[in-house]
Amino acid sequence: MWSGGTRVIDGNRYRNFTGYLEKCRDCPLLEKCMRKPIKEQGRQVSIKLTTNKKSGLTTIDKMKERTDSDEGRHCYSRRLGTVEPVFGNINTTKRLNRFSLRGKIKVNAQWLMYCMVHNIEKIQRYGQMA
Repeated sequence: MWSGGTRVIDGNRYRNFTGYLEKCRDCPLLEKCMRKPIKEQGRQVSIKLTTNKKSGLTTIDKMKERTDSDEGRHCYSRRLGTVEPVFGNINTTKRLNRFSLRGKIKVNAQWLMYCMVHNIEKIQRYGQMA
């Protein structure tokens, strides 16, 4: 069989394959492949590559499945001790609930300055303990 290209039907992608009639007659998988007996033409097979997004799970449902798995629970529990306290400190203590500048470069510079202040406070706190 050889590839006959791809096609899209109702949002689903299919890869098409075509074979010669004499090859189909001798194939051991003929009963599994053909619903009706061979007539005068060879065989054409379409394999579904992707499914329609509307018929599958939504992105939110997929994320719920990932976070409900054992690996997802383990990964999510680590977030509470590493990332979220930093955002909480910058949001509440430093009162950065929105950026005052416009543009990616300026917003990035403002964010990096807040992170730098956060890290300097951590260094100062650890210096007082020693």
